[in-house]
Amino acid sequence: MTSLQSPPARRSGPGRSGAASDADLRRQLATTRPLVPTASIGGIIAAGAPLLVCMAVAVVGWFLTDAGGEGAPSGALRVGAHGWLMAHGSTVAVEGVRISAMPLGLTLLCAWVVWRVGHRVGESISGHGPDADRIADGARDLTVPYAAGLFTIGYAVVGVLTTSVAATAASSPSVARVVLWSVLLGLGVGGPAIAFGSGRAAIWLPVVPPAVRDAALVARRILTRWALVCLVALVAAFVLDFSTAANVVSQLHADAGAVLLMTALTLLLLPNALLFSSAYLIGPGFTVGTGTTVSTTAVVLGPLPMFPLLAALPDQGSQPWWTDWLMLTPLLLAALTAGQVQRDRPVLAWDRAAIRGCAGGISAGVVLALVSAFAGGAVGPGRMQDVGPYTFDVLLHAITSFGIGGVVGALGVCWWQRDADGRVRRGLRAVRARLPRRS
Repeated sequence: MTSLQSPPARRSGPGRSGAASDADLRRQLATTRPLVPTASIGGIIAAGAPLLVCMAVAVVGWFLTDAGGEGAPSGALRVGAHGWLMAHGSTVAVEGVRISAMPLGLTLLCAWVVWRVGHRVGESISGHGPDADRIADGARDLTVPYAAGLFTIGYAVVGVLTTSVAATAASSPSVARVVLWSVLLGLGVGGPAIAFGSGRAAIWLPVVPPAVRDAALVARRILTRWALVCLVALVAAFVLDFSTAANVVSQLHADAGAVLLMTALTLLLLPNALLFSSAYLIGPGFTVGTGTTVSTTAVVLGPLPMFPLLAALPDQGSQPWWTDWLMLTPLLLAALTAGQVQRDRPVLAWDRAAIRGCAGGISAGVVLALVSAFAGGAVGPGRMQDVGPYTFDVLLHAITSFGIGGVVGALGVCWWQRDADGRVRRGLRAVRARLPRRS
């Protein structure tokens, strides 16, 4: 924010030492780096760093599995590049089977790198454009849009080059989907990161109405706590049937290197598994193959791949009576979250409290459904081409549960606050009535 201060605040006074002046000069140079190359190179680094990690891990896995006895390092590098492309929505053909499922763990890793690099780019160009006083006076500031656009272009160029170099006649990755996800990550994650790093977000956010910020806070807390609940449910289900997972590993005759790679793949698919767990807890459930369903009311399974994480699936057949009550979990969580926000940021108007809780809950439900749409896809041949949550049903259940829970929690705490405020007012009036009147 130093670079956004008004010019008089940044001028060196007569009492400033030479060391302080040198520090200010270094700070000014660090925040006024050339915008075009800084933002463009930042996008290239944000895309290239995870790509290099994926290719390095693929080469290590190649050595761990067969000690380099089969294939070549170039093939392992291509596999790593294809993994990076799949994290950006690209479909890849493996032995004639089109794989469309995204490893969301790797996608989140790429998004985290984009945020970190974008934040650093924002700090490096924060000295460009008008200062805080001129921005407050309405001066147009296009520093962040220009930087975000160049950042996205650099990111997309890496995606296009990777697709063209790694593509083969058999794999044929999708360039359009890679470009689309590059734009989504560059503008949706890199743009806000540049805004926060450059200090512009601190100027723009106060303009947003408090009601909108409070509703966004409710939605964010609901989603983060819901992810924790889904993780607890997934871990509990996996631990209760851990023997099945161990049996799968033993049947695969996997050595230490293969087990390590399988563990890494499981971690990359953990966000997908959390969204499957979310669909189960909310109610509609998910499918693990054509003609199958997994929900709190019934479970119909067929032959499954030998993957240890699938041990967390419930047993086939009718489910215990208490599983239907799991659908109350999102409603109770939304009510608790909205009530806590109402307690921390009280509004005594009934309509404002209800709108904040309802808007936050519905927003959380919409975001959850959008993310759930990317959790599944084709993961193999035949019946395994239909795997994933029932997205539309998840949308209906999520906005209903989170929305109703948000309204109930916000209004409940609002009633308690209004009642407490009324008691305080009545007490003050009673005290004033007992005081002696002045002549």
